[in-house]
Amino acid sequence: MYSTLLIIHSLTRWLVLAFLVYSICSAFVGYTRDKRFSKADNAFRHWTATVSHIQLMIGIILYTQSPIVNYFWAKTESGLHQLELTFYGLIHMVLMLLSVVLITIGSALAKRRLTDREKFKTMFVWFSIAFIIILIAIPWPFSPLSSRPNFRMF
Repeated sequence: MYSTLLIIHSLTRWLVLAFLVYSICSAFVGYTRDKRFSKADNAFRHWTATVSHIQLMIGIILYTQSPIVNYFWAKTESGLHQLELTFYGLIHMVLMLLSVVLITIGSALAKRRLTDREKFKTMFVWFSIAFIIILIAIPWPFSPLSSRPNFRMF
């Protein structure tokens, strides 16, 4: 189960990134061109938050089952001196949790804004900050913190 969830988590990251990129671009265009906040914009706001929550739930399950994380917490003192263990034991989880919280807050605030322009601005600001944090916290193949392949295979 762990390896299957790891693959799903790796693939779902691309869904989260795609929804965020689309929502951020849509919000920027909507804000700068003073467009109407349509049902499609609202649906993407909602689905961006939903997909990020699904990814978080998969990540939490993986976090509790991960041999790397379990080793980190069993040997915390020595684990803090190893960047890859610290990354998975603390950094990745904290930053990803923070990003999902920011997406959730941004989505909820945008939903409650009165004008279309405020909705787009709120989405743009909150989702952009979350997007930057996610880009930092993903274990890209080129990351100095920890590298993993872009696509995990079965």
